[in-house]
Amino acid sequence: MELLDAQGSALSGFDWLVKAISPTDWDAATPCPEWTVYDLLNHVVSELLWVPRLLAGATVDEVGDQFDGDVLAADPVLAWIVAATDAREAWLRPGMADRQVDMSYGLAPAAEYGWQTTLDLAVHGWDLAMGIGEASPLHEELAETLLEVFEPQVWRWQGTGIFAPPVLVPADAGAPARLLALLGRHP
Repeated sequence: MELLDAQGSALSGFDWLVKAISPTDWDAATPCPEWTVYDLLNHVVSELLWVPRLLAGATVDEVGDQFDGDVLAADPVLAWIVAATDAREAWLRPGMADRQVDMSYGLAPAAEYGWQTTLDLAVHGWDLAMGIGEASPLHEELAETLLEVFEPQVWRWQGTGIFAPPVLVPADAGAPARLLALLGRHP
């Protein structure tokens, strides 16, 4: 899968889950320690709010703390729809994946940022599915693609608090289970 296809798949799967959240799900636990369904969605929406700004050339310092705190307001689903739509439209502009973006660690290829946001959507899609008792949208092709991109570099994140240490899965586990285990999830 190419970046924009993978991203579209992860976004679509997450979108379906957000629209499946029932009023009683918001306080449900997720596989992310200390995050409820509401907290998880708030995190993902906050991350997506950064996308149009960074792709337009803003620096991390210019964005600052603008998207800290509760970004879901009175209508979490609407906040998701707006953030997801704006982020996807920003990525679909010609040449966006070929740009440089300012990241917390300096300038980086926009494609690298795109893969990071895709991984975030895909893995948190699984987290959200577990939190609301739905089927995971993380399918074999998407997981295999993300493994190809991230397996060689995940060691750099160990000990940073971004992901828990990898867990063991059977040798014949499918790509979704291997990806989740690589990132400290218990599939």
